[in-house]
Amino acid sequence: MKILFLCSAKKWGGNEKWTLLAAQALATKHKVIVGYRSEVIGNRCTTASIKLPFINEIDLITIGKLIKVIKKEKIDIIIPTKRKEYVIAGILSRVCHIKNIIRLGIDRPLTNTFLHKLIYQILCDGIIVNANKTKATLAQSPWLDASKIKVIYNGLDKENLLKEAKNSFTPPHPFLILSVGSLISRKGFDFLLRAFALFIKRNKNTDVGLIIAGDGPLLNHLKELTKSLAIDNNVHFTGFIANPYPIMKASNIYITASQAEGISNALLESIALGCVPISTYSGGAEEIIQNNDNGFLVEYNHEEKLALLIENLYNHQEVREKITTKAKHMVETTFSSERMAIEITTFCQSIISKKHQ
Repeated sequence: MKILFLCSAKKWGGNEKWTLLAAQALATKHKVIVGYRSEVIGNRCTTASIKLPFINEIDLITIGKLIKVIKKEKIDIIIPTKRKEYVIAGILSRVCHIKNIIRLGIDRPLTNTFLHKLIYQILCDGIIVNANKTKATLAQSPWLDASKIKVIYNGLDKENLLKEAKNSFTPPHPFLILSVGSLISRKGFDFLLRAFALFIKRNKNTDVGLIIAGDGPLLNHLKELTKSLAIDNNVHFTGFIANPYPIMKASNIYITASQAEGISNALLESIALGCVPISTYSGGAEEIIQNNDNGFLVEYNHEEKLALLIENLYNHQEVREKITTKAKHMVETTFSSERMAIEITTFCQSIISKKHQ
């Protein structure tokens, strides 16, 4: 097959990581090209690639350039990965008579609007999601053909993960909690900070640190909240880090505090590197974590519950060791890049074959 991925992101994140990992995994057996906007994507791309403007959702310059690429390379499948590209990919698929498979990495309900019907039904041949819960959410839209939705779990490049985790890092505290993500409202960092403040208030003599790795519009707000909660000596904002894996390896607990999520790449990576996972009941978290068995689940904004979980894990090393052993086994057996590539290939081939029926 000949596959064209689109990624119009300006910044690096979980969706962008999935795009390049999927492209790299598929490129071992197929022709793969990645259309990107920012060099934060282009500089990491190991497959053939093309830089594009992606000025807006129906950017004619981008569409024109991609029509030439599609015809020259005889592309079979186009896979857009951000909302900004969905209409562009849909138009291209119909103009060039190829298949369009949307990749959606967040649990988000659709609205009964013409635009959503155009994107997800009329101009779309398939949808890849990374969690059963996301598929169930999409299937609630009565106008959407649920048979075109395929759940394919994220893959991990464990070998590269372990290699990058070997870089040196000096922990600022003997016990570390880590959370990685864009500093935006739905990521729940304010909730995490308030829960951490409760833990510190009850354990004033403990030397525990919380590292928040990421950048975004709420950075100053979160720093001010940290000061108002009197935990600024325990909380560290690193900004965006290209390689967070040495910090993950040094951390004891990893927390995803999101209001909405698909399946978090960072959560999977932290588990592979030995962290105890805690997550809100967001998106596909329940498909990774069996509560109190290989990790812990907490309702969003239940600050007292999260604080108690942190305290229990801090005080019981044997619990941490038991949880991490089970969690690592789950990730290693379920979330591999090889399995992901096979499932994407099979789904793409099934979509292509429909045009011959």
